[in-house]
Amino acid sequence: MKILMAAAENDALAGGKVGGIADVVRDIPLALANIGQQVDVVMPGYGRFSQLPGAQHISSLQVMFAGQQQSIDIFKIKQDDALSGSKAGSQGKVTQWVIEHPLFAMGGNGKIYCDDPDNRPFATDATKFALFSAALAKAIISQVFGDIDVLHLHDWHAAMVSVLRAYDPEYQQLQSIKTVYTIHNLALQGIRPIDDDESSLKAWFPNLPYQQDKINDPRYPHCFNPMRAGINLSDKVHAVSPTYAKEILIPSNSEQGYFGGEGLEDDLRYCADSGRLHGILNGCEYPEKTVKRLPLTELMQLCEQEQMKWLANKPLVDSAHLIAMTRIKQLASQKIKTHPLVLTSVGRITDQKVRLFHQRMSNGETALEQLLTILGDAGVFILLGSGDSKLENFLTQIAAKKSNFIFLKGYSAALSENMYSSGDLFLMPSSFEPCGISQMLSMRAGQPCLAHSVGGLSDTINHDKNGFTFNGDSPQHQTENMLRCFQSVLDKKQNNPKAWNTISTNAFKSRFLWRDVAEDYLKYLYSN
Repeated sequence: MKILMAAAENDALAGGKVGGIADVVRDIPLALANIGQQVDVVMPGYGRFSQLPGAQHISSLQVMFAGQQQSIDIFKIKQDDALSGSKAGSQGKVTQWVIEHPLFAMGGNGKIYCDDPDNRPFATDATKFALFSAALAKAIISQVFGDIDVLHLHDWHAAMVSVLRAYDPEYQQLQSIKTVYTIHNLALQGIRPIDDDESSLKAWFPNLPYQQDKINDPRYPHCFNPMRAGINLSDKVHAVSPTYAKEILIPSNSEQGYFGGEGLEDDLRYCADSGRLHGILNGCEYPEKTVKRLPLTELMQLCEQEQMKWLANKPLVDSAHLIAMTRIKQLASQKIKTHPLVLTSVGRITDQKVRLFHQRMSNGETALEQLLTILGDAGVFILLGSGDSKLENFLTQIAAKKSNFIFLKGYSAALSENMYSSGDLFLMPSSFEPCGISQMLSMRAGQPCLAHSVGGLSDTINHDKNGFTFNGDSPQHQTENMLRCFQSVLDKKQNNPKAWNTISTNAFKSRFLWRDVAEDYLKYLYSN
């Protein structure tokens, strides 16, 4: 079977990752190749990936977009420059492609997403990905990729292909190709106006006929919703965990701390009722060579090294870095008599990930402050990540108050890898989590997780078996239960080492294999 995957990100190319979608697009093609499938993966070049050594220019095509003919270039990436089907045991093949146009590098060479102002969300990215979709559709009908059995579109960035497939006469032959649409994060939908804006559906495709009730936003009828279009116009729809596939059928209620279908629950229920919606959990890589656990002193040395790199790259000292350096030095100067509990967390700083930490408790303190009070001098909490500036500032302020909290504002692959392998307890209190990869990465290192029992976290963590979970019917109850759960976990770690070791061992032995995911793709998504 020949499968073509299209996405905004792909970690098979160095620098092609922002979020978890890149991990999936890197790993699932290899897993499919290992069971005999032929997989091509295509993404925008962003002015960078087409410049990789050995990148081969395959074709130039003319695409009608925004009322003008646009010239797009298609490159095949050299095998050595990408993770590919050459991996030991592969029976099929993975081929990496990029499509290039000056618009794809609007944010700067290599930058995947642009930071548009709040009053024009997604404006630049939506235009960029609409052109990418048109270019991809033209490349397919031009036989650039050869004959294709399945077209697999990932998230809203590639959803416009389904619209062109359904409505544009030029691309009608795409209807003979089975089309699958994966929802990685329903909260990001790429919504833009239908008309009256340079970044709008009619600006991109002024002569496109369409059924508005299939592609507009249910809450804002004058807006085009790519996520909704992908759901309604694809043959199969995939959510990245079984529990998330159920959660998105229910209306959202953020006051109750439940995010559900994000306004698209009616479309998703129809999709489920018609047998088109499938929840399949993402997988995780399990390399033979594991990262050695570092003692806290060595982990702190690594933190300090990375902090120095970040400081060297900035003309002005960031208060978050200064506070982190201070806390690292304070911890290094202490004479630690017993092994402290090392709490870790790695991820983007977003409302989804941090909201429960920010929740105010009855005494006026935030939940994070209370958690750190419970932890006391029994350990230290190290959090690595960057993202929303307001939430970064919140974490910086807490780090200034609490000496047992180190906020590392940034990202380092080496540091994250060692935090997964060297921590005792990974914290993941996401308000919602379509699948999650961080819990799998920490578990494979033998570090159990304390997590909110939602989405993929529910499907991977069994309370008191291979980790610890909490829930609640409002953000207030969720945070109260999180703190109760943490107190119980702390007691277990301190007073019942045998039970703790059993849970850590179970976490280490838990397996979420990409081969199983690939088999499910063939059975539920790609079959007739």
